[in-house]
Amino acid sequence: QVRLVESGGGLVQAGGSLRLSCAASGSIFSMRTMAWYRQAPGKQRELVARITGGGTTFYSDSVTGRFTISRDNAKNTVYLQMNTLKPEDTAVYYCARLGADYGPVYWGQGTQVTVSS
Repeated sequence: QVRLVESGGGLVQAGGSLRLSCAASGSIFSMRTMAWYRQAPGKQRELVARITGGGTTFYSDSVTGRFTISRDNAKNTVYLQMNTLKPEDTAVYYCARLGADYGPVYWGQGTQVTVSS
């Protein structure tokens, strides 16, 4: 049974920073590709960033240069450091464990991030 629990969301002013955490249980965390997605009201869920077990990262164009995904395999935790936040970053952020084809297999419950202008 894989369980993903996000934390760290909240309300921040534009230009501010937040760090999201996702604690994972089950399976072999260090070998798994993990990702952060987000879903804004009325929009489809979109990939924000992903990180492989070996540490290779990928970012969507909208967050490149502002967000950093990282992982601590000893703690079974993946992080998303979000800097220079914009109102358009407002969304529910979800942690996901990806499968071999980079499709999401397991989801966390989500954490709300609200950026005020």
